[in-house]
Amino acid sequence: MEETVNLDLRDSYSQDDEIQVVAFNLGKEEYAVDILNVQEIERVLNITRVPRSTNYIEGVVNLRGNIIPIINLHKKFNLQAEGNEEEKRIIVFQFDDFKAGIIVDEVSEVLRLGKEDIEETGKVYGSINAEHIKGVAKVDSRLLILLDIFNILES
Repeated sequence: MEETVNLDLRDSYSQDDEIQVVAFNLGKEEYAVDILNVQEIERVLNITRVPRSTNYIEGVVNLRGNIIPIINLHKKFNLQAEGNEEEKRIIVFQFDDFKAGIIVDEVSEVLRLGKEDIEETGKVYGSINAEHIKGVAKVDSRLLILLDIFNILES
């Protein structure tokens, strides 16, 4: 009888067994971030450079009265940019009162991923930069690298 109760509980909480992500391209690889902190996705705006900032800080933009720092993940992860300028987007994130954006080559889709389809970082990736990666997800024949956007923006 307990097994039936547990099974019913598992079924009622099945949504906890999946996450929703925004998938995007950086170079030739496909990445994803949890949609919970995504505020919006914008075309690339006029970016104002900030003197003496870290090389991967592209600058800041004025988005409806908010000054938002923009991070270039190509430079941060040492990746070659791909695609045309028309497809490039800025994904804006919000964590409490902090907002920041990242430049990506193309936003491809919003997906639901089952947690059973995600391999943890430690099993897949053993680099110093592993703190920026939550895991790797299998979607059909594709692999999506799940980024820990909070750690990336915090650093």
